Amino acid sequence: MGTFNDTLLRAARGEAVEHTPVWYMRQAGRSQPEYREIKQKYSLEEITQQPELCAYVTRLPVDNYNVDAAILYKDIVTPLPGIGIDVKIQAGVGPVISNPIRTAADVERLGEFDAQEHTPFVLETIKMLTEEQLNVPLIGFGGAPFTLASYMIEGGPSRSYNKTKSFMVSQPQVWFMLMDKLADMIIADITAQVNAGAKAIQIFDSWVGALNVEDYRVFIKPVMTRIFGELRKLNVPLIQFGVGASHLANEWHDLPIDVVGLDWRLPIKDALARGITKPVQGNLDPSFLLADWSVIEKRTKDIIDQGVQAQGHIFNLGHGVFPEVDPDVLKRLTAFIHEYSAQVRAQQ
Repeated sequence: MGTFNDTLLRAARGEAVEHTPVWYMRQAGRSQPEYREIKQKYSLEEITQQPELCAYVTRLPVDNYNVDAAILYKDIVTPLPGIGIDVKIQAGVGPVISNPIRTAADVERLGEFDAQEHTPFVLETIKMLTEEQLNVPLIGFGGAPFTLASYMIEGGPSRSYNKTKSFMVSQPQVWFMLMDKLADMIIADITAQVNAGAKAIQIFDSWVGALNVEDYRVFIKPVMTRIFGELRKLNVPLIQFGVGASHLANEWHDLPIDVVGLDWRLPIKDALARGITKPVQGNLDPSFLLADWSVIEKRTKDIIDQGVQAQGHIFNLGHGVFPEVDPDVLKRLTAFIHEYSAQVRAQQ
């Protein structure tokens, strides 16, 4: 395994680092030829349920790109069957749920999550990676209650979240009951991931940007405060991320987290001007990975130059790698981030 590279963990805690650490959301798979070959034989669920194969897929981008962290290969809906949600991930669609939540009775029927019983394959994969295979931190993760609820109420992906938001405001008591059940599941899932060996955690509230600030404060912030308050006890860095949620950055900053994740819509310098004093993660627009190298280099320099002004900075994309991206671009980008950020930091 070699020497353990803890650069990401130090950056997440706001400690000094020699270079800006980098990892990419959806780095495991998507554009890698080795992964595409595996996907011809196995679905996402089948990969996650085979620890040796899942560990291989998780480790691939670390080996191929030299990134500073691995992120566990699974989906945010992986724990949902454990509480009684019938979910299947359909290629080209996403999670599809055949027993959507509609009533208080539906919420009351949800069971309790037990990672040892419901997702032992996840824990085995983590142990395999952290005990034998990785010299970088493994990031464990989970979905946040709003995003998970949006799939459970809509029955699948949505662009408007109309059913979810109307459920939230018209059945607030049932909504909060659902939030509490999901919080219990998330806390149990993440605690088990950390106990198995995950060294950092990212919570994806991918679609919470659909809410305005006031509704976030009323319907979401209390449950997020409870979740992160419990996860703090695990003593690992906690990262919060969502898409199209720049208006919520200061709300996230209030939460008991370590790192505020930013998508490409909010430049780091603007986040700092708004009073974000915690370390930040982000935030190259993934679309630019298809541009000429000169464009990628210029944008990356700008993000690093802004990031070194923050309390800490982890380089990432503003959302995930998509299949058309050339793996060689990610390899070149990683090397450039390490080299350029080391030069900038040496001059500080």
